[in-house]
Amino acid sequence: MHTRKPPATESDWLSSVPGPIGEASLERHFSVGELASLWDLSEQTIRRMFAGEPGVIVWGHTESRFRRGYITMRIPESVVQRVHCRLCSAS
Repeated sequence: MHTRKPPATESDWLSSVPGPIGEASLERHFSVGELASLWDLSEQTIRRMFAGEPGVIVWGHTESRFRRGYITMRIPESVVQRVHCRLCSAS
């Protein structure tokens, strides 16, 4: 019986993941504030632009009756490029 040895480091593990998952996790991820300052837009505009966009990492909790909602977004560089190309071709 042949057993596989586990990867020694996290980067070894990520490179062993087939497909774009390993690549996407290592690319640069922008915060909403970073993109807002780069594109000279408000953070609310950036949140609306990337809400529901495939590949964007979103976590936090929604607003409830007694607690304010906090949502954190991290936007991979490939998603930023895709949205930028889509916006440029629309104009």
